[in-house]
Amino acid sequence: MQIAIAGAGPAGLYAAYLIRRARPDITVRLIEQNPPDATFGFGVVFSDQALSFLREDDPETHDAIVPHMQRWNDIIVNHAGESIRLDGIGFAAIGRLQLLQLLQARAASAGVQPEWNRQLADLDELQEADLIIGADGLNSLVRQSDPRAFGESLDYLENRFVWYGVDREFDALTQTFCHHGGGFFNAHHYRYAPGKSTFIVECDAPTFDRTGFAAMSEAESKARCETIFADQLQGTPLTGNRSIWRQFPKLWNENWYAGNRVLVGDALHTAHFSIGSGTRLALEDVIALVKALEAHDFSLADALPAYQAARKPVVEKIVRAANASAGWYENFASHMAENPWRFAHAYIQRSGRITPERLTTIAPEFAAGLAARGLV
Repeated sequence: MQIAIAGAGPAGLYAAYLIRRARPDITVRLIEQNPPDATFGFGVVFSDQALSFLREDDPETHDAIVPHMQRWNDIIVNHAGESIRLDGIGFAAIGRLQLLQLLQARAASAGVQPEWNRQLADLDELQEADLIIGADGLNSLVRQSDPRAFGESLDYLENRFVWYGVDREFDALTQTFCHHGGGFFNAHHYRYAPGKSTFIVECDAPTFDRTGFAAMSEAESKARCETIFADQLQGTPLTGNRSIWRQFPKLWNENWYAGNRVLVGDALHTAHFSIGSGTRLALEDVIALVKALEAHDFSLADALPAYQAARKPVVEKIVRAANASAGWYENFASHMAENPWRFAHAYIQRSGRITPERLTTIAPEFAAGLAARGLV
């Protein structure tokens, strides 16, 4: 059997490794248009459970990755001159390039040799493959080979965001909201390695237009963002890496497979970065796909429907929460009229998953602060 995987990001690398681990007799082609050390973005953030979903099924990969993660137990919300700590809401992060290198090593241990710098122009180039896995991201060639067959739905949020790094550590995942020059801005910032952090700047559409970012060069935009968030950066310059303003894509596919083609990760669905689940979802997609293939002895007629049936309801629930969170961010400028504690309360409730009872359990100090102010 021959399996071709388009895309050697985290999902593609991990799929290649799991397939070869399960069936060393299968020929796996892993094809990537970029070189092995190319990455866009800086840190990858996970929930507080980090990669615990790997511990039972793949302890070796779990143990290879987790020691390199930065961890924290709180979220800090900066608004109107006040910093509010949301205790007990933890996350973990790792540099995207370091994660890729660790997964490249796992794939190599299973005998996988990726085809780097290989641009696929057409799926006909993979016609010898029995199964084609699309792990090739938002602009997936696999999905675009027949978007109607996959039931593709794609639109874009109104807010703009730009992704930077900074050689500065932050204590926790921090959300800094500010009003500057007549516009409304937010920065999502968190450390992913010693001395290094991700710094995402976001603004609403009217602010983007009023500030004139569309006409600025990448360097000019970076300089403006350094001015807007000077208090947080404390003189440390932002680091760019293809740091252009974007609108977040909301991608969903009703059908997860078509013929001998199947999708995983961002080729299949997106989840807004405000809930920090994109990479985890991709890895979990891969785990579910390979489990289905193993359970059905790699019979595509049985395995691909089983993959969709088992995994799709789980992802739908997470994407609904992500979309609710994204909706809150689309209107964060209006929420900024609230006082800091009301604002932080609205922030933590944005995905619809935090009931008052759950908030008291996971963030008792913050809940007590709300109660003391008569806000719950």
